[in-house]
Amino acid sequence: MNLVFTTPRGTPIGPRNANRQFGEFLRRNELPHIRVHDLRHTAASLLLAQGLTLEDVKRYLGHSSIVQTSNTYGHLVAGRSAEVAAGMDRAVIG
Repeated sequence: MNLVFTTPRGTPIGPRNANRQFGEFLRRNELPHIRVHDLRHTAASLLLAQGLTLEDVKRYLGHSSIVQTSNTYGHLVAGRSAEVAAGMDRAVIG
């Protein structure tokens, strides 16, 4: 099992402790307060910005359905129609 947050011995850390330690990390480094879950949204947004598909992000996040991924992040790829069309032009026309 690949864990993101662990105790010093490498065992799973409880969600409350993870949130507390993350908050302390942000304060120590004078960073704005965000939730740990916000990091997940940031990762998904960055992956989509790099051109990964919703299906790729679905697998990365462990969503059971593409509908969940699309409902949450679909707006981030909706404006890419022109980019997709330009790619098709390059592929077909050269």
